[in-house]
Amino acid sequence: MTTTVLERAFAGDEVAFRELAEPFRRELEFHCYRMLGSVQDAEDVLQETMLAAWRGLGSFEQRSSLRTWFYRIATNRCLNVLRDAGRRPHSAPPLTFAIPAPTRMSDPHRLEPYPDDRLDWLADTQPGPAARYESRETIELAFIDALQRLSGHQRAVLVLRDVLGFHAAETAEILETSVDGVKSALKRARATIEQELGDPTQWTAPPPSASVEEQELVERFARAFLADNIDGMIALITQNAWFRMPPAPHEYHGPELIGAFLAAVSEGHSGQSSRLITTRANGDPALATYYIDQRSGSVQQSGLLVLSLAGDRVSELTWFLGPGYLERFDLPSAPFVEAPVSKAP
Repeated sequence: MTTTVLERAFAGDEVAFRELAEPFRRELEFHCYRMLGSVQDAEDVLQETMLAAWRGLGSFEQRSSLRTWFYRIATNRCLNVLRDAGRRPHSAPPLTFAIPAPTRMSDPHRLEPYPDDRLDWLADTQPGPAARYESRETIELAFIDALQRLSGHQRAVLVLRDVLGFHAAETAEILETSVDGVKSALKRARATIEQELGDPTQWTAPPPSASVEEQELVERFARAFLADNIDGMIALITQNAWFRMPPAPHEYHGPELIGAFLAAVSEGHSGQSSRLITTRANGDPALATYYIDQRSGSVQQSGLLVLSLAGDRVSELTWFLGPGYLERFDLPSAPFVEAPVSKAP
C-alpha cells in the first residue's frame, strides 16, 4: 500500500479504495465464514463490510494496520448477524426412509461447505505470532463446526487470537472490550473447542492435499460408495470417526453406528444408482453425490460428501443434504457420468 493510494482513497477515489481493499477480500470473506458457518451469510457480510469501510474511511486513523481495521469492521458485523433473533438454521430435507438412532443430536446451527477454489489467498497469508493452530486445521469443517458451538463473543476471540494471531490488546481493541475480558473468553472457548476436537497436538496429520496417497484413499472410498459396499467404506474410517449430515442434527460416532446409517441409506435408495463427481471443500476432498432413478432416468442431486482425513483413514464424514450446496462448486445439476468416478473440470 502506498501513501498516494491511501490519500486518493481519502479524497473519495473509489478506484483507489478498491485497490486498497482487494488484497483482503478473500481472507475477510473466509473470516466471516468462520464466524457464521454460512457461505451466503459470509458473502453478504463482506459486502456490508466493504460498504461500511468505504463510507467510514475518514475514521481510519492509521494507528493500526488497514488489515486490522477491516477485521474490526467485519468481526463486529458478524456479531450483529449472530445476535439477530430472526436468524435460523437451514431446514433439513425430509428423509423418506428410517434411520438408526444417532449418537447425539447437535444443537441447530448453520454449516455449509466452502469451495477450495476460493482459498487461493491462504498460501500468501501467514497467521500472526499469537496463533495456536496451523492454517490447514482452521479451514477444515470439523473446526468450523466446532466454532459454531461457541457464543458469538467467544467465537470472535478465539478466531482473532488463536487463528489469526492477533495479540490480546489488539483483540480487545477490535471487540471494544478489556484484555481481561479477552483472556477469560479465550479460556472458555479453548475448553469447548478441545472438548469437540481433542488436543490439537494429538491430531493425526492427513496426507498432503492432492497427493497420490490422498487420491488413492478417496478413489477407494468412492468405489465402495458406488457399489453400496458398506464394509468397504467402514474399513476406511477411523475408530473415532464422526458422521454428520447438516442441516439435519443427527450425528453418528464410530464404525458400527456409521455403518448402520449407511446401510439404511442404501436400503432407502434401492432401485436408484449413484453417481459421484470429485471436488474439494474446506481443504479436503469431497464427492458431489447424485442418485439416478433406474426406471425414469431422472437425476437428483443428493448433496456434497466431504471426507476429512487423518493419516490413511477418513476421520470425519460430513454429508450436506440437499441440492443447493453444489451451486458454488461449479458442478452440473444433472451430469451423465459413465465412469464410476469423474473428475470435476
